[in-house]
Amino acid sequence: MTRTEHVSVESLEVEVAAFIRETGFDDLPEVVRERAKCSILDGLGVALAGSISKPGSVLYAYLEDLGVLGENGATIVGKSLRASPRFAAFANGVSIHGDDFDDTQLAVAPDRVYGLLTHPTAPVLPVALATAETQNASGKAFLVGYNVGVEVESKVAEAINPRHYVDGFHSTGTCGAIGAAAAALSVGARTSEAEIRRSLSIAASQSAGLRENFGTMTKPFHAGRAAEAGIIATDLAVRGWTASEDILTAPRGFFSAAGGGYDSSSISGKLGAPWVFDYPGVSIKPHPSGSLTHPAMTEMAELIARHGIKASEVEEVTVGTNKNMPNALIYHDPETELEAKFSMEFCMAILLIEGRAGLAEFTDEIVNRPDVKQMMKRVRFEVDPEAEAAGYAKMTSIITVRLLSGEVIRGRADFGKGSPLYPMSYPDVAEKFFECAAFAAWPLVEAERVVELVRSVESLESIASLTAALRLNDSKEGK
Repeated sequence: MTRTEHVSVESLEVEVAAFIRETGFDDLPEVVRERAKCSILDGLGVALAGSISKPGSVLYAYLEDLGVLGENGATIVGKSLRASPRFAAFANGVSIHGDDFDDTQLAVAPDRVYGLLTHPTAPVLPVALATAETQNASGKAFLVGYNVGVEVESKVAEAINPRHYVDGFHSTGTCGAIGAAAAALSVGARTSEAEIRRSLSIAASQSAGLRENFGTMTKPFHAGRAAEAGIIATDLAVRGWTASEDILTAPRGFFSAAGGGYDSSSISGKLGAPWVFDYPGVSIKPHPSGSLTHPAMTEMAELIARHGIKASEVEEVTVGTNKNMPNALIYHDPETELEAKFSMEFCMAILLIEGRAGLAEFTDEIVNRPDVKQMMKRVRFEVDPEAEAAGYAKMTSIITVRLLSGEVIRGRADFGKGSPLYPMSYPDVAEKFFECAAFAAWPLVEAERVVELVRSVESLESIASLTAALRLNDSKEGK
């Protein structure tokens, strides 16, 4: 059954275009600005780490072969050479999502989910950054563009029928392309309503991403292509490229074709009312794995600390969740680091063996280590009636640890650390940023500079000081 309701074919597009065109810095509540800075810093940190990930490294080599890299253009985070905004956004989108360590947003009410899971920063931040840098925009303009892009991406994801995600679309790649265009328009063009609507239409026609590719390099490719699509769409629209001006709600438009319908009440009158960073909030990941693993990982880490559990003492671990979570966590015997990010068995095993699960633990070598393989065999991942009864609005994870001594230890978590109900502060995110920077061998003094620049980004007359701090140069070589 579809959820298409109430809004005329034209009015929703008019509303979205007006929001993009008219939103200014003063429209951002202080709480939204501060929470957005947390996600911006988080995005830049995971981009640094992702720049040396397998997807990031392959893509950078590909761009070199294309001959699109040079001394001018927009910054590719963690690299020395730049590229046009289009390709810089592509590269940075892949890097942000390359380790699956970037933020997530799932709109929930106490009794229901009313939106799709999406990664709001990965498609949007690269566009806001590249557009602001090449247009010498201020920190305020950058902050507005980033928030507008995240808001449009998230509210579109909330509005479209759940069938979109359930049937295999990756909403970060699909809804993200529309949010990316909104960010580019907000920072830069701010053109006519018609051009904005055409830009959104061009972006929607490029929106793509299939969940079958989870656990492969093509998952971060979705985020990179969504970012690139946003810039292509805006560049073409302001040059007169034609497109439908009612792409969201038309009978053959985005909502109908990709989702079979939509709920207008999730987007009409809701853009910035409240802002997504205010409610329901955005989750920042403490571990570089699929967000659905995080409630169980948070609880397992606490059980290990509280009870002093040692891997050698464990006979079996059972993790019970609702039936939707195994649909995404599909690798029960992973062989690569990318597969391990979607393996509940690996995430439990590595916490038990190493006591941590950071970037250094998600490697092909560790995934295939004999002791890790043996521990994964002791982890059962299944649907639990209690977790299922809690509903999809919660990622309820129920853990039972059976020790060789016969002792049984139990725990339950509905949300993971970093979620809006268990949030990270700016200093918490800064610690994660330093971890990512160290992983990329970035000098501590340079990392500290980025943390301070983002903390006061609205005071920057030009975003260039921030992008310069994110580029590789002679002082950072050989770190």
